[in-house]
Amino acid sequence: MATTIHSASRGMKIRLAAVILAMAVMVVLIAWTAHTSWSRTGELRERLTAVQLQSFLIADHFQQTILELNNLVLRYGVYHERKDSLTFEAESKKLDSWIDDQRPILSTEKEKNILDLIATNYDDYISAARQIESRAAEPITTAPLAQFAEFEKQSRQILNLAFRLAGAHRESMDSFLADSKRSLTYLRAVLLSSLALLLVAGGALAMVVYRDLIAPLRVKLVESQALVERQEKLAALGMLAAGVAHEIRNPLTAIKAWLFIQQKQLQAGTAEFDDAQIISGEVNRLERIVKDVLLLGRPSEPHFLTVPAEEPLRQVQALLAPQLEKSNIRIALENSVSAPIHVDPQQIKQVLINLVQNAAESIGHDGTVTLRARQDTGRLGDGETSVIILEVADNGKGIGPEVEKRLFDPFFTTKESGTGLGLSIAARIVQMHGGALQYQTRVNRGTTFGIVLPAPN
Repeated sequence: MATTIHSASRGMKIRLAAVILAMAVMVVLIAWTAHTSWSRTGELRERLTAVQLQSFLIADHFQQTILELNNLVLRYGVYHERKDSLTFEAESKKLDSWIDDQRPILSTEKEKNILDLIATNYDDYISAARQIESRAAEPITTAPLAQFAEFEKQSRQILNLAFRLAGAHRESMDSFLADSKRSLTYLRAVLLSSLALLLVAGGALAMVVYRDLIAPLRVKLVESQALVERQEKLAALGMLAAGVAHEIRNPLTAIKAWLFIQQKQLQAGTAEFDDAQIISGEVNRLERIVKDVLLLGRPSEPHFLTVPAEEPLRQVQALLAPQLEKSNIRIALENSVSAPIHVDPQQIKQVLINLVQNAAESIGHDGTVTLRARQDTGRLGDGETSVIILEVADNGKGIGPEVEKRLFDPFFTTKESGTGLGLSIAARIVQMHGGALQYQTRVNRGTTFGIVLPAPN
């Protein structure tokens, strides 16, 4: 009997020792797995950041450099300044060497193949640029868009390849994330298997392990995924904000005009007058914010309607006349043709507002801005056609030769608080309508801008 009890006690001790040893092994295994998981998660985060930076830096650097080279070529083609040509040669050689240096950095064959295409097309791009340089000394007999057609084609093609390279980077990152998820899934399986064994030895210990070790790992994985999604949403939101900013400017102008009318009816020193002053200051501040956002925006596609030619002129006159009265500037609408035009009324109104405000700034004080619409024949595209011209004429200072050479250059401005985008955006909007923005100017005599639109058939 004593022998049996001793044997049972001995067997219990052995089983207990086995259970304790199994638990100890499981605890060690879980501790090792947890440590590996935490380390792996840290490595994934660092590699994810590195891949993102690589994706943005390579594609963004290339695109920005190409755009800078485009500006140099365009300036040289227009102004023939030797320093632009020399700068282009130096920067293009740097970019050529930079392209060769990126190949060892790329991790997938697709990225390397696209980079090879970029290198090949870059040679064609440089060739097109040098053809413009060789023709720069010849008289310009064609429109700028026709003259630079081949260069623009090569530029657009190489920029499209840059976008493809960014997309390949994104695919590489997605593949990397998929591999990372598989690794984390494997680690999670090891943890769950260990938990299953520990449940036999002690459910309580399994709960503690899950609560203290596994849950934090799951949270970190979800946070990493949420971070990527948030970055993508922010990028889309930035593009949306730039588009919305364009549409805010005209309502702001209307608010300012009507606020001025109301202020004329208020007496200085009253609470209402002070409130109006505060509103005016906030509207001005909002305008400055919108102008900054517009640096990122692009004109939206026009929504065409058929309206009388003088309708947008009449609306702009009613909108801006009170504002111009402060400077004793009269805005007059001459008798105009009643022909219809096929336009986006809001976009054409935006262009007219910009031209009238520029005219008022050129006058300063005591003058007249004249609006008119007339029929004519003009050259749009490949031949002569019937056109409707919306004109904004002023008797201001005119445009000097130095300013005239760069009048439509983006970001060129003579105003302290200007962005240099007004006329560039206006010209682009008119171009999207199939028309052209033209002007005539004489120093100290005034300027006339004309929005040349094709007459509806």
